Amino acid sequence: MIVNPFAWWAAAASLPGLCIGVCLAGAAYAQNTVANPSSALDLPISYAAASPVRLWGAESRHGGGPIDQDHWVTVWGCGLQLTEPANLPPVVLAHHTLRQFVHVTGSGNRLRVRFSNTYGTSAMTMDSVHVALAAGTGSAGSGAINPATDQALTFRGASAVSIPAGEMVLSDPADCALPSLTNLAISIYFADVSPRLLTGHPGSRTTSFIQPSNVVTAVKMIAASTTAHWYIITGVEVQGAARHALITLGDSITDGRGTITDGNNRWPDLLAERLSANAPTTGVTVVNMGIGGNAIYGGLGPAGVARFDRDVLAQNGARWLIFFEGVNDIGSAADETIASKLISAYTQWIDKAHAHHLLAYGATITPFGGNRYFTASHEASRQAVNTWLRTNQLCDGVADFDAVVRDPVTLTNLMAKYNSGDGLHLNPAGYQAMANAVDLSWFTH
Repeated sequence: MIVNPFAWWAAAASLPGLCIGVCLAGAAYAQNTVANPSSALDLPISYAAASPVRLWGAESRHGGGPIDQDHWVTVWGCGLQLTEPANLPPVVLAHHTLRQFVHVTGSGNRLRVRFSNTYGTSAMTMDSVHVALAAGTGSAGSGAINPATDQALTFRGASAVSIPAGEMVLSDPADCALPSLTNLAISIYFADVSPRLLTGHPGSRTTSFIQPSNVVTAVKMIAASTTAHWYIITGVEVQGAARHALITLGDSITDGRGTITDGNNRWPDLLAERLSANAPTTGVTVVNMGIGGNAIYGGLGPAGVARFDRDVLAQNGARWLIFFEGVNDIGSAADETIASKLISAYTQWIDKAHAHHLLAYGATITPFGGNRYFTASHEASRQAVNTWLRTNQLCDGVADFDAVVRDPVTLTNLMAKYNSGDGLHLNPAGYQAMANAVDLSWFTH
């Protein structure tokens, strides 16, 4: 029996290019009963427990002590799930190049990338992987890269790697000059990959490009098929100016439903811009772990209670957490007991975060009047949860998102200027208001 499960992961993940097994033990979760407000398809999917999935680095992870030269910090990440049929690539990935763009929130002089076959049932082979800075907006155009920045990634010195089913892989460190708040292209040429069982993140709100043959070094992807989803990639870590990471855990509101594709104007993106422009917090990165349709006790993807260890505690350099989740639980609840269940989950999360030397901040649940979720009972549950969030003595602070975006007359609706149109999700102006509501002084200690 392993008394301290984190110790051996810390040693294992320090080996470059090492495949890390994913712990999927435990009883299967009930099938999805929450309609996904951010997906084209509401598909029942049964998940095994996704917690813990631990990809630990050898360095001090949470910044409680001095930072050494081996300190890695996550500058981009996404919450993983089994990709639903409606969100699979428009063409098969085998013998194609997939170019994806991610918006990194911290700078560094070395990087490494995490790839996942967590939900696959067969091995997946990446024959060649390159990274490069986007040329201009990158994903908003023809998938263009700056060729002067292009370089190959290796895995224990090899250009190709096979990822067994249920595992992740971490690339070898690569020297680079990665600026903060920039778009990084990750181009993968696949040999063998399942066409149906892909690990991914459907709500990327970023254009990805898929083109036949090995074109990982192509300046543009002119002949590519496109899709607004991420596949296989799960994180980018750096060494350098980035010091510590803030993890935002949530659902489609955090994932950016209502934003502009390729605009990088989700509220965590906009918060990252504020942190970068504020001298005392320039070294703070933001890692968005929102999953559309997710819920604390169910929903799409692994439930919040199941993925907390993987998506929060396992992020290199994590120092702070903002949790903003529960509206999908309330919207599907049969009665008002859901409020006490959410508070129980929040309490568990806060305790876990503190045990791992993270500061834990809550966020009030925003209004959903006018949405199909709205009933008097559901509103009462929202108010009960928000009252607890505002008055509890466990959180290290609370971002009152509800107060800054609600209609001052009805109190149960979003302000019209912030409403994306469905009464639940916000538009970019609303997400900016949310980002502005977060106290930057939280991230100076």
